[in-house]
Parts: sequence; structure tokens; C-alpha cells
Amino acid sequence: MSLLEVEDLRVSFATEDGTVKAVDGVSFAVDTGQTLGIVGESGSGKSVANMTILGLTRSPATTIEGRIRFEGKDLAELSAEELRQISGNEIAMIFQDPLTSLHPFYKVSKQLIEAVRAHQDVGKDVARRRAVEMLKLVGIPDAERRVDNYPHEFSGGMRQRVMIAMALINEPKLLIADEPTTALDVTIQAQILNLIRELQERLGMAVILITHDLGVVADVAREVNVMYAGRIVEKGTLDQIFYDPQHPYTWGLLGSLARPDRPRVPRLAQIKGQPPSLLAPPQGCHFRPRCPHAFGRCVEVPELEQRAGEPGHLDRCWLSAEQKRTLRVVAEGQIGLEVPAA
Repeated sequence: MSLLEVEDLRVSFATEDGTVKAVDGVSFAVDTGQTLGIVGESGSGKSVANMTILGLTRSPATTIEGRIRFEGKDLAELSAEELRQISGNEIAMIFQDPLTSLHPFYKVSKQLIEAVRAHQDVGKDVARRRAVEMLKLVGIPDAERRVDNYPHEFSGGMRQRVMIAMALINEPKLLIADEPTTALDVTIQAQILNLIRELQERLGMAVILITHDLGVVADVAREVNVMYAGRIVEKGTLDQIFYDPQHPYTWGLLGSLARPDRPRVPRLAQIKGQPPSLLAPPQGCHFRPRCPHAFGRCVEVPELEQRAGEPGHLDRCWLSAEQKRTLRVVAEGQIGLEVPAA
């Protein structure tokens, strides 16, 4: 049994304009010590799916279906109080903007101490020592003094380290990192990703990394789910996704990356158009309106299943294996993996 099992998760929000189907039948699993990368554009449902694990999407206007099992317990059936005992203790989450996630009126010490005492029966002195230890662990210099600073007194990279310290202070079994490096420069991004990897190895926890950047996933994850418009469109190992991608959306994501191991091209591949409105998603394959390879059968919903490649490599596309091998190498500036040699 996996540490976390999400089965056929569906999350809808009732709005004045209609029902938004933010997550539409998503399933995945994470084992102890594993890193799962979830990739997709903004609005693909990746953050909503993972916030639902912690109950952060619960409201009278939200409809949640499916199962979320953590160590065999269905989190969807737990009360808010029962889920609160797990959140921040056994499952922790890092959000992409630490300045809005940390309370600006309270010192970092107070916020870290509260995080400890909410789940452990210890005094303030013990909790404070734990807070200083965690700040040292995540690389905050002069932690004994900096622990009493306010969030605005830290740089962006240091605030993100504080958020990581807060998430890990109770040594969770699962860490959900939602775009943890988005607002940081490239050098700091690398430091944060290395830090997460080192702490994962030290603590033996599982990690779900949510991002729109395949380059970030390549540094950390071993399993990857590609999401588009509320659905997983491809899943497999890192090597399968990068070296044998099967879905046209994945081709577009990979084609939009600059490749230092290949000759420079005048124009990167692109995915034309915009993601669809989840108030009224397209019939059949959600990627159909943007896919240059769509054909008649694409008005039917393709199931996520193995269609080509190695076992465990699943995709949601009606194209045949032969068509995929031919089409994913396309003309310059269009959707695909690479530009053919002249």
C-alpha cells in the first residue's frame, strides 16, 4: 500500500457563472521516500488537487468526489478537526509565495513555535530550540538571532527557507511543495531544490512537487504526472516523459524549453492558443482545440492508459504509436520535441 493514494478525485466549484470542474478524475499514488512531480500550465488543476488532500478546498460551494487515502485512512471522510491533526504534522505544504503565507505581524519565532506546539505537547523553550535547529538545518545563518526577525526582514530565498523549516518542523511523512521556486532567481531556485532533496533523504519523507517548469522537475522528481485542464494527460518515469513522451501537450511543454545540449534555434516550439475555460471545457480531449494533430475521434474522451512505450507509461491521446513517433518531430516553431536538422 502506498503512503498516499488519490483515486478518481473530482473537485468542482459552484460560481455565479456556473460550475467550474477544476479537477476531473485524477488518480495518483506516492510511496514513502518517493518524489512525484506534477506539471502543467496555470489553471490545470494541479494545485487544487493537492490542496484538496489537506482539506483546503472544503466549502459549501465545493463538491469533492473520489478517495484520498493516507496510510489507509480516507482523508475525504475525516472531520475538519481530525484533518487539522494531520495537516502540518504528518502532511505539510509549502506555498509558492512565502511573504503571503507567513504572518507579517508576528516574528518568525512565534510562528515556528506555534507550529510545534499545535502538534506536540512541549513547552515554549523546547519549541524555540526546535525552531532554531530547523532554521540552521535549512541554511539560515545566525539562526539564534534571525529567529526573532519578522518575515519582511528576510530576502525572498530566506523566506522560502523559513517556510520549508515551518513545513518540516514536525518531520512530516509527506511534503507537498506548490511552486516553491517560482518567485526566486535561478541561483536561489537551485539552492532550494537541493535543500528539499537533502532534507528528503535525511528525513525519509515523500515529496509532491507542483510546478509548471519541467526543468525543475528534472532536478528532483523520479515520477511525473502531466496535467491539462483538470486531467492527467500523461504519467510515467522522468526518463519516459523526457525521452519518450506520448502526448502532444507534453511535446509542447518540452519543445518550449531551451536545450543547452543542442544547437541554438531561432525560435522555440510553442503551444498556440490558451487553456480552456473549466466552466465549459471542450468536448472529448480537452487539448483538442490547441492540438495541431487533432482528428475526428478526438471529440471522444480518451482514457488514461498504456498505448505505447514501456509498462507504467500512460497517456490520454487517440494518436497511434506510429503517428506519435512521426509527429513529435515537427517543423520549427510548432508543437513538438525538436527542430529537424536542415
